[in-house]
Amino acid sequence: MIAAFDATSVNPLYLTLGVPALSTLVLFLLPGYRRAARCNVLASLVTLLASLALLWSRPAPNDYLFVDDFNIYLVLITNFVCLTTSVFSVSYLTHELDIGRLRRPYARFYHAMFQGMVFAMNLALVSNSLGLMWVAVETATLATVVIVGLYRTEAAIKASWKYFILASMGISLALFGTTLLYFTAQSVIGSGNAALAWTVLRERAAELDPAVLNITFVFVLVGYGTKAGLVPMHAWLPDAHSEGPTPISAVLSGLLLNLGLYALLRFKMLMGANDQTLAPGPLMMGLGLASLLFGALMLYGRRDIKRLFAYSSIEHMGLITFAFGLGGPLANLAGILHMVLHSLTKSALFFTIGHVAQVKGTQEIAGIRGLTTSHPVLGWCLVLGVIAIAGLPPTGLFMSEFLLVSTTFAREPLLAVPLVLGLLIALGCLIQRVQAMAFGEPTGSAEPFKISVLPPLAAHLVLVIVAGLYIPAPLMAWFQHVAALLG
Repeated sequence: MIAAFDATSVNPLYLTLGVPALSTLVLFLLPGYRRAARCNVLASLVTLLASLALLWSRPAPNDYLFVDDFNIYLVLITNFVCLTTSVFSVSYLTHELDIGRLRRPYARFYHAMFQGMVFAMNLALVSNSLGLMWVAVETATLATVVIVGLYRTEAAIKASWKYFILASMGISLALFGTTLLYFTAQSVIGSGNAALAWTVLRERAAELDPAVLNITFVFVLVGYGTKAGLVPMHAWLPDAHSEGPTPISAVLSGLLLNLGLYALLRFKMLMGANDQTLAPGPLMMGLGLASLLFGALMLYGRRDIKRLFAYSSIEHMGLITFAFGLGGPLANLAGILHMVLHSLTKSALFFTIGHVAQVKGTQEIAGIRGLTTSHPVLGWCLVLGVIAIAGLPPTGLFMSEFLLVSTTFAREPLLAVPLVLGLLIALGCLIQRVQAMAFGEPTGSAEPFKISVLPPLAAHLVLVIVAGLYIPAPLMAWFQHVAALLG
């Protein structure tokens, strides 16, 4: 049963937003790095529990906030990954402090900005107002920009500025598209908050000017496509991944890219509700295939392990964008499953390679050899992670890619050729890289493996493998319902 907003009771939606917002302020004032680290983990846990409560107590929408079947699963996966990332951050940042690479005030600042980022991502996902969603996406961008430059090295600051400039240019275009939508909506709905409320716009989309909607979607596609790391707006992504702290790389690849795509899909749903607009699918399929092929080809020749998996993220976001551009029950289902499973898999890979870089003392692929011999747990986790991200059975990503390839062959056989080609190119490179890093004679330093890294890493990999073997019927029915909503 849907519960109404009640200011006198504890609303799980308010907790989902309020806990990280309050924690951001507390962490800025709380003295001591260790206290800040524990507070970050605790706040992430409470936020996850509050978001789980939304499954049973879903508030009624208003002009600013709403929860539906589409965004609730993204809220859950976002808060789950944020919790595991906060746990991984404790051991990761402690090592960085011990070797003198990071100063304690910056480590405390990291935890505060982490909670600010969690708040902004949750707000973007549950925003009913498309204007508020834009503000939340920009806030999440600013929070991650400062974390990318946390080490204060020349390369980190350059990467941070590059990320800030390119992402801000993209988000400015998204703002222009949102403004256009408001001007055409107010002539139908009237001025005020309702003209930007997605639930109202969805019901009245057929009455909106189709020409303005077409222009709006182009601006939004480029704007939020920049946030999603789509080609050719991707240039910020490899640098931000390679120079920032590894936990933030896990969030960038696993969650923040999803945020841009989520915002884009909300606008695509408006386009689909108006029969007179141009079909947005071909544009999305074109950008998706370009990103898939570019990301797969750029995997070759990468020397930095974090940069390697950054290009893998571009490849996978292209694949997901292509799936939603193709549309239909199977393609949308494949896209939804891939969003969730890519978030789990890519963040697990960044947990792994973050610790690998610490125990080996380098991010250079050439300096990482024989992991299964020197660090068996890390080595085999890396092998499992690469098997999953390459879409090999029995992992969940194999299932989502199989669904997408099957429906593409049935509906658009000519497009299936570059789709499969991109997947095979990426597969070849990833297998080659993992073989060199995981097997053979160990090289580099050999610091001991920290057992505290294992719980968040294992939680992700187990879920990805189990999803390839069995998904409960109620959960699959839920995903199929969301796929139908997307059109």
